[in-house]
Amino acid sequence: MDIVFNLSSINASWELPDNESLNDTDQYVPYEKRLETYVVPAVFAVVLLVGIIGNGTLIFIFVRNKSVRSIPNTYIMSLAVGDFTVIVGTVPFISTIYTFESWPYGEFLCKLSEFLKDVSVAVTVLTLTMLSVDRYIAIVLPMRKYTGRHAKTLTVLFALGIWCIALALATPGAYYSFLWEVSISPDKVIYVCYPFPHNMWPWYPQMMVLMKFLLLYAIPLTFIGSCYVLMARHLYESTRNGLGINGRQIKQLRTRAKIAKIVLSFVVIFAICFFPSQVFMMWYYFHSTSNEDYNDFWHVWKIVGYVLTFVNSCLNPIALYLNSGVFRSHFNRTLFCCCFTDHTEYTRSLRTAQSTIRTQSYCSHLTKIQSVHRIER
Repeated sequence: MDIVFNLSSINASWELPDNESLNDTDQYVPYEKRLETYVVPAVFAVVLLVGIIGNGTLIFIFVRNKSVRSIPNTYIMSLAVGDFTVIVGTVPFISTIYTFESWPYGEFLCKLSEFLKDVSVAVTVLTLTMLSVDRYIAIVLPMRKYTGRHAKTLTVLFALGIWCIALALATPGAYYSFLWEVSISPDKVIYVCYPFPHNMWPWYPQMMVLMKFLLLYAIPLTFIGSCYVLMARHLYESTRNGLGINGRQIKQLRTRAKIAKIVLSFVVIFAICFFPSQVFMMWYYFHSTSNEDYNDFWHVWKIVGYVLTFVNSCLNPIALYLNSGVFRSHFNRTLFCCCFTDHTEYTRSLRTAQSTIRTQSYCSHLTKIQSVHRIER
């Protein structure tokens, strides 16, 4: 998903030898004549706005409120930090690659944007995996789940470990990224932010594409799916056998299942958003005639997949808002503090007044009963 940024209009091939000119200049379509020049930046503007507001608010809520700092919410906050990082550090630059014909920001920002993007993807998939494991232990093996301060400390260490692994996985992409010089015509040269050293090792792009597909998509999703199948079976058997008839146990099970549903929504969003990009990369690098077969369909598929990988970074807060009443109330108070403060005060005053009226009515009624009782005596 990293190779086709600035050569999206070259329908035959964007894997040209270094400094080689295009033989057929008719293949190159000027940027001002392409639909994606106008559509893609608008989509990225929405992603930037929604991502900053959603993930920024989520981070603020976690920092401000100790009550939400549970074990699963710590992982969710790690997701938000990763998404916020890629949106702030990458989207403002890569959103213009369909606007400018040549990468205008220099090699350092090329390496930085590639690095932050890979870090965000790794943090997302590894965190979702740990969240799924945590939910599996909480639902299927509750007796083995750590609790208390040690559990939170261990969770923080796991989250930090995820970031360390993500930084390590993203380092090769940052190190080998460079500005690829491509001659569009004898008198026109453009520069592309390219992540693979194709002149050094011809096999390196295929190896990296396959490694990312396996380690950051296929294997984690398979593992997460297995965890959820086991959780679903355990919940079904518990319901059928009447286990946990104690009210407290039923409430705990429902709470844990609800959190598992929230995590599942994150996983589904990730799987859908990264599916087109993964399909395109595997097809292009492992299909022997991909250059010749590249057509309008694959061109649109490539752009949609590329955009969706960044759309993923702004959808998790929306999913959390829709699925969690606790976070929804925090979001409302944080984003609409003026309106919801007044509404909260009004509701509180109304409840106080209703309680007072009930108390007065009860006291008045009790006084009448006592008076009648005295008269009868």
